Amino acid sequence: MSIWLIRAGSHGEYEHKFIQENRVYVTWDDLDVDLSKMSGRSELTAAMTQRYSEAKPKTIQNWVSQVWPFAHEMKIGDLVVVPLKSQPAVYVGEITGDYQCQPSGPSPFFHSRAVKWIGEAIPRTHFGKDLLFSFGAFMTICRIKRNSAEQRIAAMRSNGWKAETLAAATKATASASNDEETADSDLDELARDQIASLISARFKGHGLTRLIEGILKAQGYTTYRSPEGADGGADILAGSGPLGFSAPRLCIEVKSEDSPIGREPVDKLLGAMTKFNADQGLFVAWGGFKGNVQKEMASQFFRLRLWTQKEILEQLFEQYDRLDEDLKAELPLKRVWMVASQEEIL
Repeated sequence: MSIWLIRAGSHGEYEHKFIQENRVYVTWDDLDVDLSKMSGRSELTAAMTQRYSEAKPKTIQNWVSQVWPFAHEMKIGDLVVVPLKSQPAVYVGEITGDYQCQPSGPSPFFHSRAVKWIGEAIPRTHFGKDLLFSFGAFMTICRIKRNSAEQRIAAMRSNGWKAETLAAATKATASASNDEETADSDLDELARDQIASLISARFKGHGLTRLIEGILKAQGYTTYRSPEGADGGADILAGSGPLGFSAPRLCIEVKSEDSPIGREPVDKLLGAMTKFNADQGLFVAWGGFKGNVQKEMASQFFRLRLWTQKEILEQLFEQYDRLDEDLKAELPLKRVWMVASQEEIL
């Protein structure tokens, strides 16, 4: 059994299609050739050179090394890992079908394989840091095998996708490899993983509510935070103005657990908004949301916002300089500038 990384678009734009259709796709635009009829990589190189005439030869070779295995090396029973961009989670699927080509498209969905999702919205924090490093490789498609990845992911599968133990992660061999995983990684994503791990460690349970309150205060809100325990339907109440009496008045619920939140708790917050006479609501879920929760809540767009770990980190970075000094002491961060990678991914 091999493990393959497949990205659902550089910005996660194809995540919903992958998940709902139980399929993974090659997402190169205009690549309307049947890979199964090609006898060697040189044929794919020629086809891609013709279609992407402005790409450099080295870039074409990089793309060929990613696309070719999709048809010729992946096997039924192999696992695919799809890191999400919409929330800090990973989907894991088992390949159940042979390579298929649909020349009529639509572009870019010419090439696909059927999968059965065996791990849905697994929190990124459940994986060891070295596995996350592999998941962050600047590749759209590649095999993940470094540091006993295949055995470790198989063990997580048998354990119901619970968080990998520290012992299992540290036992893995950290020897260098010349495979694709030594390529540049998404350093921004890796840094976010490190910060997320620190938040998980230092702001457990009701501590996350305290951090969210700090971010709201930095935004200019006056807040009330419920004591730990039963909160009557809201963890935080926030209002504008020096006393918090001005609109907008917010009703906020915060969930710190790693598991994704379903529709029922969100509906309860909508009810609490009426109880507290709030104008708008904010549901903060560190572990993200299940399935179509965000899509289903589109009708509440002007009343409710949903924050996952992604939005929490974005707001934290934006408001960090305005945070209370005690919070900054618990969460010491610094801004780092670096040259952006020139590697292109689709």
